[in-house]
Amino acid sequence: MAGHTVTLITGDGVGPELAAAARRCIDAALSAAPGPGDIDWTLCQAGLDVMATAGTPMPPETIASVRRTDATLKAPITTPIGEGFRSVNVLLRQTLDLYACLRPCKSYPGVRSRYKDIDLVVVRENCEDLYAGVEFVKGLPATAEVIETVNRLSDDKKITTPTDTTGVSIKPISVQNTSRIFHFAFRYARENGRGKVTSVHKANIMKFTDGLWKQVGEKIAAEYADIEFEQRLVDNMCMQLVQKPELYDVLVLPNLYGDILSDLCAGLVGGLGVAPGANIGDRTAIFEATHGSAPKYKGLNKVNPTALILSGVMLLRYLHQHDAADLLEGAVAAVIAEGKNVTYDMKPHRDDPTAVGTSEMADAIIATMG
Repeated sequence: MAGHTVTLITGDGVGPELAAAARRCIDAALSAAPGPGDIDWTLCQAGLDVMATAGTPMPPETIASVRRTDATLKAPITTPIGEGFRSVNVLLRQTLDLYACLRPCKSYPGVRSRYKDIDLVVVRENCEDLYAGVEFVKGLPATAEVIETVNRLSDDKKITTPTDTTGVSIKPISVQNTSRIFHFAFRYARENGRGKVTSVHKANIMKFTDGLWKQVGEKIAAEYADIEFEQRLVDNMCMQLVQKPELYDVLVLPNLYGDILSDLCAGLVGGLGVAPGANIGDRTAIFEATHGSAPKYKGLNKVNPTALILSGVMLLRYLHQHDAADLLEGAVAAVIAEGKNVTYDMKPHRDDPTAVGTSEMADAIIATMG
């Protein structure tokens, strides 16, 4: 059998429950699929729960396992808002150079939504832009130097040394990182039978940063004549997605716009509960649900496992286990469409007494695969 090594980061909050459900579904899909394949799992911790004992939300042994194995499935991890440690997700992306964030947004019959037949893919640059967090902090020795540089490069706008009421963020956009994310988007479109890539930016206002994004995108697009290419301003793109999402296929965006619009696209198909995601680099990839850790539901066997299971589908495709991936996605779709063995959030009424738990929904998906 063709074996694969996969790190499973169990996360915190409801993460361990979702991780267990997704792992069982993935193993069952591999067992039921006609092609050979299995996974040797390495369980690792990250997040708030391990912070108390390890002194860090991301222990070195977890990062080492992610580097060593073929791929990683990561359950949700809590990120404190406005205080505490920095996002584990951002740390992993930057440490491992996972430069492409891939978020499919697909309609499944049975999921409540105002839209039908949505099939979009958001490709987000993961390593720079405002989301990289390059910001001024009062007292930082480099602050005056950076301000001088900004003033020198700007003809009509001057800033002064920030006070404790001023925050300044730097928006780096490079030719290298922009080129590789456009190549990723076009290769993904070509390999997955998608016909159009739409570049999203705000180059009419941010002429040096988003302007560079626009110019590089146009240059790379010329190398993929078989794929239609178009461009949209980010504000107009938001309106377009609400009015006529069926016109779009693969969207490629800088980091911050990608973060925002991927949630908008998830809303088109029913919300983050059914939205999988991946962070992909040249050497490895991490697959994860796009929603949070919902700590108030910890241990209640209540939260919808669909997003992490669909992330498992993406993991299987990354490992070239396409038969197992198709089987698992089909089973998820069938269970959702039937509407019987689904969690409370997927019922017509959230207090429906027939709703099942996280583990029981996974059981139904496994049973559907035979």
